[in-house]
Amino acid sequence: MGFTVAIIGRPNVGKSTLFNRIIGKRVSIVDDKPGVTRDRIYAQVEWRNKKFTLVDTGGIEPESEDIIFSKVLRQVEVAIENSDVIIFLLDAKEGLTPTDEDVAQILRKSKKPVILAVNKVDNFEAQSEAAFEFFKLGFGEPVLISAAHGINIGDLLDRIVDFIPEETEPEYDEDVIKVAVVGRPNVGKSSLVNAILGEERVIVSDIPGTTRDAIDTLFEYQGKKMVLIDTAGLRRKSRVKEDIEFYSNLRAIGAIERSDVVLMVIDATSKIAEQDKKIAGLAHEEGKAMIIVVNKWDAIEKDDKTIYKFTEEIKEEFKFAEYAPVVFVSALTKKRVPKILELIEFVMNYYTFRVEKKMLRDLLEEATTIVPPPVIKGKRLKIYEAEQVAVKPPTFSFVVNEPELLHFSYQRYLENKLREKFGFEGTPIFFKIKKKEKKKD
Repeated sequence: MGFTVAIIGRPNVGKSTLFNRIIGKRVSIVDDKPGVTRDRIYAQVEWRNKKFTLVDTGGIEPESEDIIFSKVLRQVEVAIENSDVIIFLLDAKEGLTPTDEDVAQILRKSKKPVILAVNKVDNFEAQSEAAFEFFKLGFGEPVLISAAHGINIGDLLDRIVDFIPEETEPEYDEDVIKVAVVGRPNVGKSSLVNAILGEERVIVSDIPGTTRDAIDTLFEYQGKKMVLIDTAGLRRKSRVKEDIEFYSNLRAIGAIERSDVVLMVIDATSKIAEQDKKIAGLAHEEGKAMIIVVNKWDAIEKDDKTIYKFTEEIKEEFKFAEYAPVVFVSALTKKRVPKILELIEFVMNYYTFRVEKKMLRDLLEEATTIVPPPVIKGKRLKIYEAEQVAVKPPTFSFVVNEPELLHFSYQRYLENKLREKFGFEGTPIFFKIKKKEKKKD
């Protein structure tokens, strides 16, 4: 999960406003594909070339009829347990409250680094004197900010990244395939990792990542180098189910971001949950190749239609990732586990595949002849240029007369044509739409 920073504080001090201000555009990922569930309570942030995961604890308050303080207390406990640095957010207008002092008392005992941020400062000269009362909490000089107006946010970010160590994530050669094993708690991720790394594989080395307790395992399979990015279980079981899911999601984000191929593990013995779709949605949005691994297949009573029914259900639930191949395995008996390794190589070939410009032009010519581009408000879409501009994932740039005319449904049609012609199994396809510039006189 990498370096984690949590924003804590009592209700209405502006936690979510600060979170949204820091992450900026990250929160508004536009994706019309159905079924991609978004969680807006954590995000990756980069500042001064350092990355960290920012957590808005306001978004994870368990539903409770209890008094406000017990909610704040729960947030604080979870944040302390799972974060490297804590932003303690206070309200300049309301001043220091007894609840703030109680939270400060807990934070002092935790020995975790704490940055005081005093929010809702709209007159810095007048309120900088008032901020002196926050000094007595014993966390050093507070950073005066206005999350709503974006004032002094850079100063706050500077304070955060000063705590992040210089060490970087391990760098791997281009030919090493980076694989993340993700999924809900208890779907059998650890057993699957052990099965993949069975005795017949040559384990090259274990490399500590920057995550507190994760290990990357570099190994070879049929001459191909792969690295398993470990998303080890939580260090301590949380008392609340939501916390376990929340922090296992955070781990998944870190692993997904560093990977090429995501093994999305689901449990054959339980129904596909919202959490499964959430994690798969993260992999899709990050543009990673994906394989859906159905584990515990040995525990299912089967007939000749079972595998077909399961596959249909998966395709329906993971509509946004219809491209992902599905493999049914048992980590316990190791049945079909080698098939996963074959599939990793298979989808990686498509993840890095490039379409020649002429072939792309021919395909577009054919596709637009069969189904002409749409006419919206009397204007027809014209595609002037098209080329593949990136791999990992395959990304195509289209220069058009009016970007809004390239509607999602026609994009989907073009994507399907690309898949029909070139395969692209296991990988999302991204489109970049540009408006043709008018030539200057």
